[in-house]
Amino acid sequence: MKVFFTTCSLIASLLFLVACKSGKDNNVNSSVAAAKPATEGKSKNDTVRIANDSLEYEVIIIDPGFNTWLYSRAKPRGYYGESYLRSRNIQWTIEWNIRARQARYADMYQMPIDYSASINYGYEVNYLLFNYLSYFQITNNQRLGGLVPRD
Repeated sequence: MKVFFTTCSLIASLLFLVACKSGKDNNVNSSVAAAKPATEGKSKNDTVRIANDSLEYEVIIIDPGFNTWLYSRAKPRGYYGESYLRSRNIQWTIEWNIRARQARYADMYQMPIDYSASINYGYEVNYLLFNYLSYFQITNNQRLGGLVPRD
């Protein structure tokens, strides 16, 4: 039953995109005030969305348990510095993308994460990406390298 739940959860759960239009300044400076959390198409517990059309990036996280985990177990905003979050995100997204391109991980890592080390996405995007990748590793018993996130 656990395998069924995990498989169903993962198949329907992950859509994470960080998209930046080429030709824009690579120093995308967003803040919590500039990012506009909203839900779209799913219930609030299923979707976390941050969008700022003027900066042309969007993060969408669809996972039935992430929102609850974020508010109950994640460290509060400001606990980690942005440079720490960025360094973890760079390392973890590189490993994620390697696995996303391998057929043996197709069920768990369904699509690559478009995250560039040369773009400053701002604190909020880095905070949510860090926490999603921590949540993913903890709940799926996966390790993407470096420091192991704590539950």
